[in-house]
Amino acid sequence: MLEQTVTSPDAADPRAARPPLRELLTGARSGALLFGITPPRRSATPDEVRQIAAVTMARLAPLDVDGLVLYDIDDESDRNPDQRPFPYLPTMDPGRFRDEYLTGWDRPVVVYRCVGKYPEADLRSWLDRADPARVLSVFVGASSSQKTVRTSLPQAQVLHREVRPELLLGGVAITERYVRSGDEHLRLAAKQARGCAFFISQVVYDVDATKSLVSDYFHTCREQGVQPRPILFTLSVCGSLKTLAFLKWLGVGIPRWLENALTHAADPLAESYDHCLAAARELSAFCRRLEMPYGFNVESVSIRKVEIEASVALAVQVRALLDGAEG
Repeated sequence: MLEQTVTSPDAADPRAARPPLRELLTGARSGALLFGITPPRRSATPDEVRQIAAVTMARLAPLDVDGLVLYDIDDESDRNPDQRPFPYLPTMDPGRFRDEYLTGWDRPVVVYRCVGKYPEADLRSWLDRADPARVLSVFVGASSSQKTVRTSLPQAQVLHREVRPELLLGGVAITERYVRSGDEHLRLAAKQARGCAFFISQVVYDVDATKSLVSDYFHTCREQGVQPRPILFTLSVCGSLKTLAFLKWLGVGIPRWLENALTHAADPLAESYDHCLAAARELSAFCRRLEMPYGFNVESVSIRKVEIEASVALAVQVRALLDGAEG
C-alpha cells in the first residue's frame, strides 16, 4: 500500500534547518532531494500550459524538496530504432516553462539541456540570461554517435566556462553504460575535471550495478586526490506494463527477477513503489558507509495521474529517509 502522508504546508518549514541546494552540492554534502518533471508538449496552448503549471505547483507545494528538475526531451530514435511505447511529442523549452509559467516556484530549478539540439549562439544566449542563484543545469550529450549535433557536449562545457562559470553545472550518470563498457566512472571523473559539480543518474532499477559504479567512481576520485561530487539517484515508479516497456526502451536496466515481479504482480505500481523505496534505503546505507555524497531525484516517466501521485508519495518517504540518515 502506498504511503501518501504529506507534510502540512502550515507546519514550520523544515528546509530552514537544511543548507540550500547549491550549498549541499558545492560542499559535496549528502541529503539533496529533487523532483523531476517534463515540460508540457510544444503544441499546448498558453491556457493549457498555465493549467498544467497550476496543477504542478499544487502537487509540489507540500513537498519538502530542495529543487525541481525540468527535463529537455529529445528524439532518441537514433539510439533505439524499436517502436517507442509512448509517442515522441516535442516539448516546450524547459527554460521558457520555468521563466514564464513557474514564477511562483521559490526554490532552485535544474534545467536540463540536450546540447546537441541547440546552435552555440542559442546556448550562449541562455547561459548569459540564466540567474545562477536560481538556476542550475545538466548538460546532456548526443543519444548516439550517429546523431547530428549542433553543439557537442565538450563545446557546451567550454561555453559554460566562458559565459557563466558561476552557474552550477551537473552531468548524467548512466549505470547501463557502466555495465556495457566498464568506464562510466572514468567518464564521471572526466566530467568533474571539466567543471561538473554534481551528477544525476538515469532511472535506477539495477541497484547492485549502480553500487559498483559509485564504488569505482569514489575510489577513482581518491586515487586522483579529489573530492567526489554528489550523485543524485533517480527513482521512478512503474505502474503498468506499458510504463515498464518504456523504461526498457529508454535503456533502463531492469534485472530479470524484478521484470518478472513487475510483469506478474497484481499491482505493479505498489510492487515498483516498494522496490524504489527499498532501493533508496540500500543506496543511502551504501553511500553513508562509503562516505560518498549522495541524494535523490524522484520522477514519473508516465503522465498517468496515478503514477505521478505515487511519485509524489515516494518523494515524501525519501525525504524522511534522508532526514533520518543525515540527522
